[in-house]
Amino acid sequence: MSVLSDADRRLFRRVAAARLPGADPALRRLSHSADHGRLWLGAAAGLALVGSGTGRRAALRGLGSLTLASLTVNTVAKWSTRRPRPLLDLVPPIRHLARQPHSTSFPSGHSASAAAFATGVALESAGHGALVAPVAAAVAFSRVYVGVHYPGDVLAGVAIGVGAAALTARWWPRRPELPERERPSVSAPALPGGAGLVVLVNSEAGTAETGASSPAERLRVLLPAADLIERGPDDDFAALLDRAAARATKAGGVLGVCAGDGSVNAAARAAAERGLALAVFPGGTLNHFAQDVGLPRFEDTATAVGRGEAVRVDLGVARPQGAGHEVLFLNTFSIGLYPELVGIRERLEDRWGKRPAAAAALVRVLRTAAPVDLRVNGRDRRLWLLFAGNGHYEPEGFAPVFRPRLDDGLLDLRLIDGAHRLARTRVVVSALVGALGRSRVYRAEAVPWVELEDLGGTRTLAYDGEVAPAPTGLRLEKERRALVVYRPAAVGNANAGRGGRGATAGGRRNGRRGRRLPEDGGPSVPG
Repeated sequence: MSVLSDADRRLFRRVAAARLPGADPALRRLSHSADHGRLWLGAAAGLALVGSGTGRRAALRGLGSLTLASLTVNTVAKWSTRRPRPLLDLVPPIRHLARQPHSTSFPSGHSASAAAFATGVALESAGHGALVAPVAAAVAFSRVYVGVHYPGDVLAGVAIGVGAAALTARWWPRRPELPERERPSVSAPALPGGAGLVVLVNSEAGTAETGASSPAERLRVLLPAADLIERGPDDDFAALLDRAAARATKAGGVLGVCAGDGSVNAAARAAAERGLALAVFPGGTLNHFAQDVGLPRFEDTATAVGRGEAVRVDLGVARPQGAGHEVLFLNTFSIGLYPELVGIRERLEDRWGKRPAAAAALVRVLRTAAPVDLRVNGRDRRLWLLFAGNGHYEPEGFAPVFRPRLDDGLLDLRLIDGAHRLARTRVVVSALVGALGRSRVYRAEAVPWVELEDLGGTRTLAYDGEVAPAPTGLRLEKERRALVVYRPAAVGNANAGRGGRGATAGGRRNGRRGRRLPEDGGPSVPG
């Protein structure tokens, strides 16, 4: 250790003696700007404001990685080593910070935060990571250059930051840029320039693709012959959707929608009922369906519409027992905590904004919610949450992120048992330590259908971010490949060589985990 320490000090003295023309004030200011993560908070805000959905995910992963790295450095690493800061005698005064840090030297917290943020961003977007990485490297070097850290402190901080970013992928896996498996293409009307396409543009949705142009303006550039119907602040969305679907049907054309997942859900129902193909332009905040089907950008949908390239996807259906209307879901269905969370969020978001309202709703629900009593496939259960995804979600853990396929005929059923003590706490702890598969309060299965009865314990259900009254009983099942959605054929062909192998591997995984496939004749009862 003494040899390494001596080498570390010698390298520090060499950096202190170095002279970089014009770098002294610039590196001093850069080092100061990274205090308390201010530089990276600003960078994250910039990615979220001017980036696409990928930019927002990169910002979130970067901040999550930074938080984990900072906690590791300040609560464990620094207090376990107690290394003194370097002496400033050899460092020119022009480089000195106005306020010298008083904490111990090893490891460098600024370097850990910089490396964590840059690596987290790069995990989501190599392009954005390439922009952030030089700034992060400059911050790390500046800590030695201004005399507050030894080079070894910086290297250790960088290692902690990179490790923290990599660790986030354990709980929040990266969403693949393209769908994992090949999906058979189907024929759809080719509409050069968008002729015959009627698009409902929901200007009230949070738009994923930002820039100088509005979504409608961008669509007019990409598809100049398309018929656009724009929803204003006071317009009724359902009435406009009916008008758009009627126009598309009369013209023998195609229905399009530029909106978030809730509006895409309604458009999918209208398209399926009229036998129309659907063109989805990602115009919401998260765009789960568009991302999973392979449409991250407006240009992808426009390309597919012009060429007539499409795929078939499944529709999830909740059919009530007795009176009531069936509910169609493209992404998710749930009973329990989540419908309550959505209801509270919707009441708060006009005043607070969507994300702060969601955070406040989560805190309130976790404090005040009660489990729901119901029957699942004939068995009495008490549950905090019943989640059903339209298609098998990855990863296997508690936080589903993406679906490799939307035509697998399966519901991704996940349950949190409310009969055990401290069930919510236990499932969170199990998820954090990577032991969710062995938790007694969490179950996951892929099933073709599930029967839910005696739902008197809950008043609401949620589907694709919307809330509806819950019937006394219902059956969740799939309508196989019931909807045609435009998607460029190149997305499916990109992995054509791997498609068969991926499907085979998926089958083996299902066998190992006891998952039932549609041909099995029905699901097992979750234990």
